[in-house]
Order: sequence, then C-alpha cells, then structure tokens
Amino acid sequence: MPIFEYRCKDCGTKFEKIVSNGHSEVVCRHCSSPRVDQLLSVFAVSGASREAAAAEPGPCPCGAPRRGMCGE
Repeated sequence: MPIFEYRCKDCGTKFEKIVSNGHSEVVCRHCSSPRVDQLLSVFAVSGASREAAAAEPGPCPCGAPRRGMCGE
C-alpha cells in the first residue's frame, strides 16, 4: 500500500497517510479538515557509492587484490 504525503489547506500541517485505494477520504490529522493537497513525493534509494565500495578492505569482485585497483 502506498504512503502519500499531504498538506492541510486550513492549518498547514504536513502529514503522511497509507492509502489502500486511491479513493479514501483524507482529512488533516491536526484539525480534521478535508481540505488537503497531495504533495509530490520523491522516491529515494540508498546504496554505497563507487568511492565507498573502493574504500572497503579485501579483494575486489573484479579479481584485483584490493578494491580500487581495478584496471591498474
């Protein structure tokens, strides 16, 4: 089930709500107003960068004796 972000038009409170279907009525958690705007959410993925992976000790998956030595 997706989590949507909203902002109340009356009191300005920002909040999140899990919506099981796109037709659920959403009201402000602070003032109970039904006047809310759905905000644009950004999908984020976290992972190690190449630099962080190169700094890890041990052999590189490419076969080099150390990480960061690929192609040297």
